[in-house]
Amino acid sequence: MPDLEIIGAPQSNFVRTVRIACSEKSVPYTLNAAFPHSPEVDAIHPFGKIPVMRLGDVTLAETKAICTYIDLAFEGPHLTPRDPVGAAKTEQWISLINTSFDPVFVRQYLLAYFFSGLPDGAPDRAKIDAAVPKMREMFAILDSELGSRAYLASAEFTLADAFLLPIMHYLKMMPESGEMLQMSPNLRAWFERMLVRPSVIETVPPPMPKRD
Repeated sequence: MPDLEIIGAPQSNFVRTVRIACSEKSVPYTLNAAFPHSPEVDAIHPFGKIPVMRLGDVTLAETKAICTYIDLAFEGPHLTPRDPVGAAKTEQWISLINTSFDPVFVRQYLLAYFFSGLPDGAPDRAKIDAAVPKMREMFAILDSELGSRAYLASAEFTLADAFLLPIMHYLKMMPESGEMLQMSPNLRAWFERMLVRPSVIETVPPPMPKRD
């Protein structure tokens, strides 16, 4: 049986989520580094987004769909609980991460640091400063939720944690969000638990490309 192939840039938080899922399930895979809209990505994703997946004749786009396939197609621990409430809670948190947290944490705040689009490549302070108040609210939500359980959607690791961890990896590096993490004891404890998981250790991304 051929190895599963993940296609996408290793720095991408969504690519790392899929890699974490593979590692948690002990699924061998090959990472084919590729940018969005590259030919191999466009051949699978209708909008050229990463990651995409190939396994023999099976091709898939979209991180959640790929992770669901990995969870259902291979032996190993369940990444989404099989009971209705546990499954729904996991789906709930994945949706919240993708539709509420990611747009602020990644698309507004982190991109303003890593890919500001300014002529000199400097961070876009206007976008960063605009994101900070909403981020404080979001950190408070996560810290409150993690005060009652070890992981985001359950007492055990789920795909919800695999979606949040890559974002927190980058947030810890930045001054405002790094301070917020230090001031969020429950979220910080979750992050520290995640950092010692083999799947997280094995998938640490390379640095972002340097700004010109």
